[in-house]
Amino acid sequence: MLRSDGRDNDELRPVSIIPGFQSYAEGSALIELGQTKVICAATVENRVPAFLKGEGGGWITAEYAMLPRSTTTRTPREESRAGGRTHEIQRIIGRSLRAVIDLNALGERTLIVDCDVLQADGGTRTAAITGSYVALVQALNKLVAMGLIPSLPIRSAVAATSVGIVGGEQLLDLCYDEDSWAEVDFNVVMTSEGKFVEIQGTAEASPFSKQTIDSLLALAQRGIERLFAAQKAALDSLKG
Repeated sequence: MLRSDGRDNDELRPVSIIPGFQSYAEGSALIELGQTKVICAATVENRVPAFLKGEGGGWITAEYAMLPRSTTTRTPREESRAGGRTHEIQRIIGRSLRAVIDLNALGERTLIVDCDVLQADGGTRTAAITGSYVALVQALNKLVAMGLIPSLPIRSAVAATSVGIVGGEQLLDLCYDEDSWAEVDFNVVMTSEGKFVEIQGTAEASPFSKQTIDSLLALAQRGIERLFAAQKAALDSLKG
């Protein structure tokens, strides 16, 4: 099929990750996937949630929000409590980051990653996960440089993408229009060791087979490997 932006079925949207995008955050990145743009900023706090006090380990959590005009029509701000979709996305970002970090090596510190969507064209949660890892690594490097932790407590990289079936064809990295018409829609989070952190898959029309799952996951993995390369290039650019 001819995709709206002319991509091949197995092609990611153009990817750009700009590390150190915000001056004051311990780590930050602007990630752009086509028209989707998300700022991720990591903050270090010398405390942990109450359930971890006295345990000696740390914690990583995330917050997510969409600017009102990140979408084609205005999205009202969530003034107090996060809505169900926002809460779900915050949890998957946090889980994805915790999956690749040795929390015990952090000491009693919390790293909070704020993900703010500047512009949304599908894949905001997967872009947030991919960009958050780059912001998190910068914050951890800063802790190492300050002598607060002995070494980087990172087990592997983590990144995410979407895949789906639109018009009977399997597509990588769905934009909003494709996602809206998808017969099957997956969000896939993987580590650079080739392990899965999370798989969210839904049939919007007919149920799908195990063969379809395997094929979509293989397509997602190929895309995520390219995202790992983009993450590495962004972090390497900070080394001068």
